[in-house]
Amino acid sequence: MNTSVQTRMKLPDEREVQMALQGLRALVPCLSGRRKTQRIQVFDERSQAHEVELPTLALRLLEEVLAGLAGGNAIKVVPIHAELTTQEAADLLNVSRPHLIKLLEEGELPFHWTGKHRRVRLADLMQFRETRERSSEQALDELSRQAQELGMGY
Repeated sequence: MNTSVQTRMKLPDEREVQMALQGLRALVPCLSGRRKTQRIQVFDERSQAHEVELPTLALRLLEEVLAGLAGGNAIKVVPIHAELTTQEAADLLNVSRPHLIKLLEEGELPFHWTGKHRRVRLADLMQFRETRERSSEQALDELSRQAQELGMGY
């Protein structure tokens, strides 16, 4: 399956933030149990109720989406097997596209060619980001330890 990611995203307005916060507050208590499925009601355009049974996993994902929106963030749900353009990958790492290209060319991050274009698997990008974050945390811990040993007042 060759899934690509589209980059159009919009920040939620204040009304959407408030609605997400209310939805999150209502949803969280419902997910505290160990049930594999949950029944919810949704209403169509005629305000007619429809009961739907959904996997609890899907509602936990909805919980994450609502939390992001309640925080004023734009949210995108992407399949783990998605393939990203170099610009999309750079945006997710919060780096410039030229810097990302350098990482790809140096073999720091796997990619493949689709025609004339590089593509990065989301799973590879997330693993790379996690590894970098762990390395950064370890470096900060080491600097903190050294500062304490030297009595630098930190």
